[in-house]
Amino acid sequence: MYVCICHGVTEKDIQQAVKQGADSIDALRAKTGATSGCGSCLDVALDVLDANRSPTLPDFLQIIPQRESIPA
Repeated sequence: MYVCICHGVTEKDIQQAVKQGADSIDALRAKTGATSGCGSCLDVALDVLDANRSPTLPDFLQIIPQRESIPA
């Protein structure tokens, strides 16, 4: 699906930009050009960006792998 018609940016283009480190609308704009034309795609671009970003959890919510038991 096209998100930004002005620059021909698709949902997949935004997903790829996120995989390459775009974590804000400014970073997305720099990588793809999305939202830098008429701006009508901003809401959809933000939705796609948010849906594909890795959630940043506070330290106390991070899953810490259990250590293996050391045989006695």
